[in-house]
Amino acid sequence: RTLSAAARRVLGRMSDSGQSVLLATAGYDHTIRFWEAPTGVCYKTLQHPDSQVNQLQITADRQRIAAAGNPSLRLFEINSGPPSALTTYDGHTSNVTAVGFEADGKWMYTASEDGTLKLWDLRAAGCQREYESGSPINSVALHPNQVEIVSGDRDGNIRVWDLAQNACSAELVPDGDKSIQSLSIARDASTLAAANVRGSVFLWRLGPAPGCGESRASADLEQCGSSAEPAEPTEPAEAREAREARAPSAADGAEPRHAEVGGAVPSRLRIEPLQKLQAHASYVIRCIISPDCRRLATTSADHTTKVWDMANNFSCEETLSGHQRWVWDAVFSADSAYLVTASSDQTARLWDLADGVTLQHYTGHHKAVTSIALHDGPV
Repeated sequence: RTLSAAARRVLGRMSDSGQSVLLATAGYDHTIRFWEAPTGVCYKTLQHPDSQVNQLQITADRQRIAAAGNPSLRLFEINSGPPSALTTYDGHTSNVTAVGFEADGKWMYTASEDGTLKLWDLRAAGCQREYESGSPINSVALHPNQVEIVSGDRDGNIRVWDLAQNACSAELVPDGDKSIQSLSIARDASTLAAANVRGSVFLWRLGPAPGCGESRASADLEQCGSSAEPAEPTEPAEAREAREARAPSAADGAEPRHAEVGGAVPSRLRIEPLQKLQAHASYVIRCIISPDCRRLATTSADHTTKVWDMANNFSCEETLSGHQRWVWDAVFSADSAYLVTASSDQTARLWDLADGVTLQHYTGHHKAVTSIALHDGPV
């Protein structure tokens, strides 16, 4: 297959580190597909027979990929011979909506529509820690200091869970009871972004609280404190999301306040309201801050992805149009120059952010594509 000049440029830039590019997509057809990023060729398919896949995450060492399903999470060995799940993590009772790994790969976190956030030591059996949100959790982000995990739920709450103090340390309610769909924390720990069903994105400036210096938690959980799939809709979850969207509220404030959930403890974070964007006229499904902390991308039910310039008062830099249905997920390349998006139109796309054009289509899924994982940086 002949590569276009643009695709060859992608191959060169995405492989500058000397590492191969790992790109995977999944969704409602019960498969996880691995792609050659520049060519769009699918070279491996893993079966995920139990349910749809809600989110994918690749470990930092590029050896394993986690697939969040309903109600379990499966961890696959990427480079093994016969493709099969290495480990299955049970314990949630509903859709697992979020998964991620601690920086050193010693533990993993998951969140679910059952209202719980769980921590799993990958060197031991079972769930080591659990936090109860009291509402279905849609998104979770781990602070770069590895001490706090931030969750966003369907009742509009954003909670900061302090792993060292083993409790909720702060709570934000930016827009009344409007469901928080997605969270992202900048790698330099400067900014928190949260998107909701009204198409709004809220930004906060982060820093250490007075008297708290920068810190990083131990990777060992024990040192941080004590310790039936639904019928698949034609358009995955869209009708449900529409029913759950509540009437508009006049509450537009974003002032942080301490939570009474699980016993409030002093927060080590200073959280200051920075800005509110009316990013889309419809639901924002995903928001993500680029690795270089200069761009914010938002995906929406309006079939578009928008890219915002964080250094220029969050002005809209690009509107990426081309998908024919909802855009569910997005991920930046390691150099922040490219973006991969996934859509209900059964495809994923690779975009060059320098000129806002599609460089590659990834076709082969038979139902909505709802999750992407990309690892194109050094191990």
